[in-house]
Amino acid sequence: MRPEISAPDYSGACVNNIVPALIQHKEIGEGWIPDEVLASKQVVLLVLDGLGYEQYCRYKRILPSLDEFTDKAISTVFPTTTATALTSITTGSTPGEHGIVGYKIRVGTQTLNILRWTTEGGSALKEIDPIQFQPIVPFNGECPTVVSPALFTDSGFTDAHLRHTNYTGYWIASSIATEVGEALRRGEPFVYAYYDGLDKIGHIKGLGLHYEAELRQIDHIVRSVVEVLPKGAALVITADHGMVHTGDNLTEISPDVLNYVTGISGEARFVWLHANENQIEDLLATATDAHGDIAWVFSAKEILEEGWFGKDVSEIARGRIGQIALVVHEETGLVPDLKSAPKLNARHGSITDEERVVPLLALKNS
Repeated sequence: MRPEISAPDYSGACVNNIVPALIQHKEIGEGWIPDEVLASKQVVLLVLDGLGYEQYCRYKRILPSLDEFTDKAISTVFPTTTATALTSITTGSTPGEHGIVGYKIRVGTQTLNILRWTTEGGSALKEIDPIQFQPIVPFNGECPTVVSPALFTDSGFTDAHLRHTNYTGYWIASSIATEVGEALRRGEPFVYAYYDGLDKIGHIKGLGLHYEAELRQIDHIVRSVVEVLPKGAALVITADHGMVHTGDNLTEISPDVLNYVTGISGEARFVWLHANENQIEDLLATATDAHGDIAWVFSAKEILEEGWFGKDVSEIARGRIGQIALVVHEETGLVPDLKSAPKLNARHGSITDEERVVPLLALKNS
């Protein structure tokens, strides 16, 4: 029997409401963002890719720079993946509104990797315009300084979720606080910063000693940013998702399931199966029989009715999802072929507490 799964609170304490509360409508953040932060004249939002609330609590002992921060558990979006969550953070919208509904999205007969902006044929920048693909203007049309890896400066995904900003790329983590400090000294009221080191090392090495070492690096980054905060400025920290340690435990999607499938999108812990309309019921039954022990199996209709992507889902967004979703709840992932699957030690994308609950940490320099 499937448990009752609540959709993210897209009208309340969810990552999609952080930017609107900080730069537009403070009342959105009342009750979950500290009043003194909402009243601050300058705010830095630092997004730490991969830091779930459960991981934050588990490793808080090695994050002493966060001792003075208020902390609250809030929700990220579904699916719990970087492409979807970062777009919701910067646009203040739900996945159903902005349309970036996963890590890999079916576009016609091809699959678009959102973070790389590539399809099976290579770069997709000429064929798929990021601005048309994701039409909501980030940061409500304001032009804040964005401190993010220089490697991503000209990427398709950057155009999709960070366009029309003062993109300030850094090459090494020690530059984050320097760039943030310069923006604050210019008097900018809002600065957005992003760091992806924890997510990278989690994927590569899992949630072990290397992960702990990266958390110590994050502790240094946070301390450095706090040191450049002017009096009266605030720092807010959140994440796009948490992570689950899977090791090399992967499960191959059953050939019986693949027989019905015309395409696959999403990722290993939130797999979308695309199929012909007249085969959906058979696919649902077959997928449940094959993988119901490790994954919840939902139809797209159920997911949309439950509001997983928000109350308002555009026709474009509806057209980008599959007919059946395999939402993994065990410490594994589902892939079409074990030999070609990426070798990752920690993963995300599903809706377990480890993945869907993220921290909202706040400090005002008084």
